[in-house]
Amino acid sequence: MTDPLELHTLWDDFHRVVNMTSQELAAWLRVRDADETTEPLPEQAGTPLGRHVLAILQKRRMDLTDDDVRVMRLVVDMVSGQVDPESEPEAQRTDRRHELMTIGHDPLKP
Repeated sequence: MTDPLELHTLWDDFHRVVNMTSQELAAWLRVRDADETTEPLPEQAGTPLGRHVLAILQKRRMDLTDDDVRVMRLVVDMVSGQVDPESEPEAQRTDRRHELMTIGHDPLKP
């Protein structure tokens, strides 16, 4: 398992970059996968990574698994590598925004 200090830092970093609530992320995953006539079951909506992020958001720090820690590191790296905090969000980059939202980060959210 991860060192407690490292886990504390990772927990904070993860919750900083994942700026959508679990309710917002769950709704987004359902909307993203819906088509004109159907909507997926909540537990089947979204990508496996998006569903895992959602599951982590619903956990307490003490309940994290090694796989959760791996996913948290991945998400922090993915978001940190794609987001420039100095620049304003680009409204015309809807595809990029939607991709980030599938892992819980909405670049238009303060």
